[in-house]
Amino acid sequence: MNIFWKFLPVLMVEIVKADVPFHITNKGGEILWIGIQGNPNNPNLNNGGFKLNPGETITVLAPDNWQGRLWGRTGCDDQTNHCVTGDCGDKLECAGSGGVPPVTLVEITLKGDSGLDNYDVSLVDGYNIEASIEPVNGQSDGSDTSCKKGECGNNVNDQCPPELQQKNGDQVVACKSACLAFNTDEYCCKGAHDTRETCQRSDWPTDYAAPFKNACPNAYSYAYDDPGSLMTCKANEYIINFGGV
Repeated sequence: MNIFWKFLPVLMVEIVKADVPFHITNKGGEILWIGIQGNPNNPNLNNGGFKLNPGETITVLAPDNWQGRLWGRTGCDDQTNHCVTGDCGDKLECAGSGGVPPVTLVEITLKGDSGLDNYDVSLVDGYNIEASIEPVNGQSDGSDTSCKKGECGNNVNDQCPPELQQKNGDQVVACKSACLAFNTDEYCCKGAHDTRETCQRSDWPTDYAAPFKNACPNAYSYAYDDPGSLMTCKANEYIINFGGV
């Protein structure tokens, strides 16, 4: 036996997780307060929020296995820290608090199943502003939704039924989901309706998913919506827009 091997030092290799940049842009005409909430055991990036002027881009760095959601808050008051839509408890930095619905959500899971990123724009909690998410130089897995842009690029408030409208004075500022408005098992896909087979919008008394789906066909409009609304990709960078796409 070669005595050299008895004294060979053991090299400890530390695996460092790479950061994934989220380039977040305000495409709208008003100052937005961005909200960010990590899923359980995930950090709240930038302590959960910051201001974003029209046309401004701020880059946020996420761990490469991060999971969470982002949203835009509108009508925010510098004096009270209250936002008319998407408020997270009268504070600029949401620090773990979610946005009060109705609110448009951008959802992402980095390095999910089979190492793929999963991302979508969700109107399951209703709609307040336009939003999109798009990978930069993503590696496709060949599926129909791989590395595609997830977006809601039309103003749902313009076609929101009166019974779903959320107003600030006379202005419609958001559109509630049927679940939020009526809280029935059928509309919320719970109880006897908690599977894809038993929660079908075609069975609803009124198809309240239609205004959302017509305006934003590749965004989730209710819990068991078309699985084609979920995008997959392998990417090291993402562009996220609010107030436009």
